[in-house]
Amino acid sequence: MSDEADGAARWAAFFQGFGTIVLVANSDAVRINALRSRYSEDTLFVFFNKVYKVLDRTFDGPSLLVARSGPAGANIVYRREVGDVVALLRSPRFHGICNIRAGESERFSAPAEFAIPEPVGQLDLAPGLMGFYPSTHLATSGFALALFLIEAAPASRVVLAGFTARRSQKWKLFADHDWTFEQIVLRLLIRAGRLESTGAVADDVFGAIARRFPQFTPGEVSTVAGEVLAERLEGANLAIDDLLKLTRPQRRFDALLRRLKPKTRKARLAETKASQ
Repeated sequence: MSDEADGAARWAAFFQGFGTIVLVANSDAVRINALRSRYSEDTLFVFFNKVYKVLDRTFDGPSLLVARSGPAGANIVYRREVGDVVALLRSPRFHGICNIRAGESERFSAPAEFAIPEPVGQLDLAPGLMGFYPSTHLATSGFALALFLIEAAPASRVVLAGFTARRSQKWKLFADHDWTFEQIVLRLLIRAGRLESTGAVADDVFGAIARRFPQFTPGEVSTVAGEVLAERLEGANLAIDDLLKLTRPQRRFDALLRRLKPKTRKARLAETKASQ
């Protein structure tokens, strides 16, 4: 068995030990106290990277931290945030860190680099996404782990908390993820009963149309809906083109400043790891 397969098997065995697993997104929609009261004391809560986005004090329930890797290694390692993040989870029921990668260019950090007494393991999710996730983007950590869990721990309830894919005034969405693709997959899995969500799932609007007008099949409704959405998207694209034309001088000036800017520590680390 390869190291990757062996690691996946060990993590599968770990997750199978919990009847309910709640994946907590870094979202304004998350209410930690409400989540704790909704689920039993043996529920595993899985947090991601910068947990201070959803925690303002130490979480004392069963927990696991997922640390996402990039080309320079685990993000919280090269940003030197491990101590600050782990401090919000450290309790007798903290199970340590799962360092994941979901893209071929991403590299693990050695467990010793995290410099914590709790266990640190690695989970390679990239192979399971290859040929499935759009190659122009990278999967989010929560999406990648959710897909792994429904197959690795099929008897466990996997609950998504705060997976709204909506930008807020406080936190932004990164363009390197395909949020539309992820929401389509997650909502299909929720409606099929393979995943659960703490928030309200969007109404099946197109299904409601087919039920109201039975002369139209769901396929016909979806086809017309796709045509309407395409027309609206084209209208939005025309408006975006106008904005791009207006802001062209500012973007050229910004590009010039970026070329003059020294390389970041992240970029230097990525180059060093790539050359090793």
